[in-house]
Amino acid sequence: MNWELLPQQLVIGVQLGAVYALIALGYTMVYGVLRFINFAHGDVYMVGAYLAYYTSMQWFDRKSTNPYLLLFMMLVIAMVGCALLGLAVERLAYRPLRSAPKIAVLITAIGVSLFIEYGGKFFFKT
Repeated sequence: MNWELLPQQLVIGVQLGAVYALIALGYTMVYGVLRFINFAHGDVYMVGAYLAYYTSMQWFDRKSTNPYLLLFMMLVIAMVGCALLGLAVERLAYRPLRSAPKIAVLITAIGVSLFIEYGGKFFFKT
């Protein structure tokens, strides 16, 4: 074992654990408030990651841009995009089903997840 890499691996592990904790916290909050599992939760994260990626690759020149400004813009654009997508999903898919049976909400959640996933494949050309 190379002991020089241990601190770096610990930092990477803590960062990855923080990302997993944020995703789990999002699932827990949605289930705690609405009492259903939002299967599109991970897909909204995917859209945010792609928005941040395209912000960094398409809109900014890496040689002339301040990296802190770039990081700030990536975060802002990803957060705004995810918030708008989440609002649209809630208004268009979940709100009309508030008084519907649980199975209808479950099927809608799976359908929204597939819609966002394949929409991402289409728009982001993956």
